[in-house]
Amino acid sequence: MFRRINLFPFLIFTTALLASCFRTGTSSDALAGSKTLNLKTAEELYQFLTYDENRYPLISLHRGGPTTGYPENAVETFAFNASYRPVIVECDVRLTKDSALILMHDSNLNRTTNGSGSVDSKTKNELKGLRLKDPNGKLTPYRIPSLEEALAWGKGRVIFTLDIKQGVPYDLVIRAIRSQKAESNAIIITYSANQAAVVHNLAPDLMLSAPIKNEADLVRLNDRDIPDNRIIAFLGTREADKNLIELLHEHGIMCILGTLGNLDRQAKQKGDQLYARFIENGADILSTDRPLEAGRVLDFYIKKRNITSKFIQ
Repeated sequence: MFRRINLFPFLIFTTALLASCFRTGTSSDALAGSKTLNLKTAEELYQFLTYDENRYPLISLHRGGPTTGYPENAVETFAFNASYRPVIVECDVRLTKDSALILMHDSNLNRTTNGSGSVDSKTKNELKGLRLKDPNGKLTPYRIPSLEEALAWGKGRVIFTLDIKQGVPYDLVIRAIRSQKAESNAIIITYSANQAAVVHNLAPDLMLSAPIKNEADLVRLNDRDIPDNRIIAFLGTREADKNLIELLHEHGIMCILGTLGNLDRQAKQKGDQLYARFIENGADILSTDRPLEAGRVLDFYIKKRNITSKFIQ
């Protein structure tokens, strides 16, 4: 049984403290070191991502955290962001013409590469000849990675959440995770209790991200015999009801809040200290398009509370 934690007394203090820090222009990049996630087994992943009152808040890099000079869904971009702080890497998995798994969000190549046409009309080798564009459309020297390449790089560095695009068989992705022995740092994103059940039946040892926006969503997952310690809850892209967050925390389930979109815009307009408010209100992981800005706030938050984890070194 997990003890209900009242987070409200800390909110006003932290928000004011962070607001003061950012108004004075203090850079909390100084707080960021070379610490990385060091998870060796699936059991350690379960432990690290089971909620308790000393949980270590994290940034999740939407599409890998692209920024100027660094394209989305590229290993070099993952490494750039991971050099600042421990991160979760959200990335997208697609299937090539010859049934290879690569990282790419769009079904079409035009926006993110110097190629054209659909991803599934090209072989892996053809895609490897292309170069990736950064968010401004500038061509970079970086290439489209295979899922296996990304998983191999990420061991001992990051946790991946894999967004498996339509038409990609789950069993191929699971096979890639097994081949790279990446069970300790890979989570599969699902979009319904039924999808979560399919993945869990195929690979009951793997962790899942599942949408939980009310108590009934949690009940549906439990009814499908998915253990709480295999689940991370995606709350959506607006702040969730505090009673729901408390219920999930009582089950030991950590919560991802999607700040990408409206909440990121609010933080940009009103001040980055809002990211601390999201954490104080119960979010454990922030999935963001502003990882450097949100990460600075979390660095400050972690340092002020002297939060540590034996899995971050």
